[in-house]
Amino acid sequence: MRLAKEGIREMLIATVVLGAAAVGLWLWIPLLAAIPLVIWIWAISFFRDPKREGRFAAGEMCAPADGTVSEVTALDHHEMIGGPAWRVGIFLSIFNVHINRAPCAGTVRTVTYKPGEFLDARHPESGARNEANTLLIEPDAPHAGPIVVRQVAGLIARRIICHARPNMRLARGQRFGMIKFGSRTELILPAGPDVDITVKPGDAVRAGLTVLVRRKRAGVPGDPEAQVHESDSRRAIAEAT
Repeated sequence: MRLAKEGIREMLIATVVLGAAAVGLWLWIPLLAAIPLVIWIWAISFFRDPKREGRFAAGEMCAPADGTVSEVTALDHHEMIGGPAWRVGIFLSIFNVHINRAPCAGTVRTVTYKPGEFLDARHPESGARNEANTLLIEPDAPHAGPIVVRQVAGLIARRIICHARPNMRLARGQRFGMIKFGSRTELILPAGPDVDITVKPGDAVRAGLTVLVRRKRAGVPGDPEAQVHESDSRRAIAEAT
């Protein structure tokens, strides 16, 4: 099992503390020594970093995180998108893989960190009030943009890690960071009649494997609506940067 290097410190601490607890319990009540062992296995497995090689058609976006879809919301206006948008929220429990991956190929334009609260990631206001890190990405054709990926801390999660930087190129499914322990990841993209959200609340998804969005008319030459979206994308990105 491949492990994320971002968790080396936590894994070492867990090994020392829980190892000492197991030895102490073994000398007192041997059967209880299994308790810290089980906790240690969970702590190590939390930082698992499985290899993902999803196959997608043109115009498909993959899930940016493992977990359960907690919301699919149509927004009248989103300031970073510059108009109507879809927001798909994914709740990551303490048992999910916590690696974040790019939903599509594109260029990172801005990375914005915002300090905040640590509400439970299932709380309806967690996306707005919690500590978060936001990526504004200019997607490659045939996707309309810009798109936004937000890493949101939760009640237990207290550290967001993001390796993406402005002007960095990301491939679809490429890992760009992680959130340590329970958290939330959001994908926000321009709304339109050509956008099909393929998941609903309650669905389980896996980063880099599950199709989250499908553009129905992806790649149609001369599509006037696609040209309008691309124009909106360039304007919104210019304003953000």
